[in-house]
Amino acid sequence: MCGIEIAQMVFTEVDERINFQIKMKDGDFFSPGMTIATVIGSAAACLKAERTALNFLQHLSGIATLTRSFVEASKGKVKILDTRKTMPGLRIIEKYAVLTGGGFNHRFGLFDMVLIKDNHIEIAGSITKAITEIRKRRKKRFVEVEVKTIEELKEALSLKVNRVMLDNMNINQIRKAVATAHQLNKDVEIEVSGGINLDKVEELSDTGIDFISIGALTHSSTAIDIAMKLKPLG
Repeated sequence: MCGIEIAQMVFTEVDERINFQIKMKDGDFFSPGMTIATVIGSAAACLKAERTALNFLQHLSGIATLTRSFVEASKGKVKILDTRKTMPGLRIIEKYAVLTGGGFNHRFGLFDMVLIKDNHIEIAGSITKAITEIRKRRKKRFVEVEVKTIEELKEALSLKVNRVMLDNMNINQIRKAVATAHQLNKDVEIEVSGGINLDKVEELSDTGIDFISIGALTHSSTAIDIAMKLKPLG
C-alpha cells in the first residue's frame, strides 16, 4: 500500500465534510477483497474524487510493490535505488513510493550530486577532463562516474571518485570490475545499472556491488487494481 493519505487529501479537498477512515497504512500488504479505507459522504462528492484518488493509490502502490519485489530478490545484500526517470510533477511522491517499498532514493535532481555520464564525457573529451572541470566548480561535491569498460573504470578510480556506475555490463564484466575496484580503491562505492530485471538481481547481489539502480521502478511499474464501491447509508 502506498498513497493512502494522498487519497484522503483528494477526497477532503473535494468536500471537507467527507469522513475518510483509513484502514491500512502505507507499507502494509493487502490482497483482493480487503478494505483499505471507508469513505462516508455524499455520493456526488465521492464520485467526483474517486478517479483522482484511485489513480494516486494504484500508481504509487504499483511502484511500492515492484520495489518490494526487487528488495526481496536482493536478500538485503545491496541497496535498490530509483532514478530520475519519473513522471513530470510526480517525482517526490514516486520516490516516496520507492521508499515505502523498501528501496532507496538516488538523486532528486542535478543539485544532489555530480553524476558524470556518457554525454558529459563525450563533450568534455574524456573522463579525466570531465572530472577535472567539475572539480574546479564543485570542489566538495560527491562525484559518481558512469563507466562501460574496465579501462574507463581504472581511469575514474585514478581520480578518486566517490562512486562508479557500471553501465550495461554483463555478469562476468561486473565481477572483474568489482575485483579491480577493490584492488585500486577499496573505499569506492559500486553501482550497477542498465537492463536490470528480477531474474538478474540475486546473481548481481552476490558480486560485491553496493547498489543496483532501476529506472523501471518508476517508469514501468504496473498499477495495482483498486476500486471504490458505493453503498447507501441507512
